[in-house]
Amino acid sequence: MLLPTIKLGDYEVTRLIIGGNPFSGNSHISPKKNEEMEDYFTTENIKRTLFRCEECGINTMQTRGDKHIFRMIREYRNEGGKLHWIAQTASEYLSYEGNITQILKYNPIAIYHHGTKTDALFKNGEFDQLKKRLAILRNTGKLVGLGTHMPEVVEYAEENNWDIDFYMVCVYNLSKVDRVSSEITGKLNENERFDDEDKPIMYKTIRATSKPCLVFKILGAGRKCESTEMVREAFKEAFDNIKATDAIVVGMFPKTKDQVYENANLVREILQAKQNP
Repeated sequence: MLLPTIKLGDYEVTRLIIGGNPFSGNSHISPKKNEEMEDYFTTENIKRTLFRCEECGINTMQTRGDKHIFRMIREYRNEGGKLHWIAQTASEYLSYEGNITQILKYNPIAIYHHGTKTDALFKNGEFDQLKKRLAILRNTGKLVGLGTHMPEVVEYAEENNWDIDFYMVCVYNLSKVDRVSSEITGKLNENERFDDEDKPIMYKTIRATSKPCLVFKILGAGRKCESTEMVREAFKEAFDNIKATDAIVVGMFPKTKDQVYENANLVREILQAKQNP
């Protein structure tokens, strides 16, 4: 049975979306964990995970728009895969427009501007450049999203009525310190800070916008996964603090247990309890 959904444009998107960082070996934990994810997530295992999402009632995936993912999506769809795809721009591409052209070949329902790049442009005061990049996305005819780790970005975009359809927001402000995407540097961002004090600020920002928000890193990139109860608490905290028109994006690593099934069940239970208190 399909999980509860929100509207993203004309699409029905489940309130639990599978995130793609683990597929690309981006653990945000350690180089060793990155390699463990890379070793596990062969194309076959990524496809298996996505089909498991379909079985468990998830209907949407969010991943990077790069050649590794393009090939996987092609195989997944050739084998009957049906998940909606929300694509992130890949900042390591020299040509932003070229990257978007490639993404469009694989028919996402939405494309959003990579959050780390958003934050760097914003902190440098390059607002016009950021608006131009969003306008390029608008010209694709796809839903347009703005990714960020900074509440200030959402507030500025709202105050200035930027032309976007949704926000892709991190509950932790990882851009408090300057950083470059690990896909560009090839190194783990070891100075990333997962401060719980950030969360109430971003949740308040999420509630203040009428636009849908896709909320990520609610598990602190695996830091709040020590037990099922810890995961449940993080999920409940998120759904208690976001709008009914928002969804959560969660990366999953089902190497040792069926995280897809467990996460889908937790979301179903939490949302049912909210509906029938």
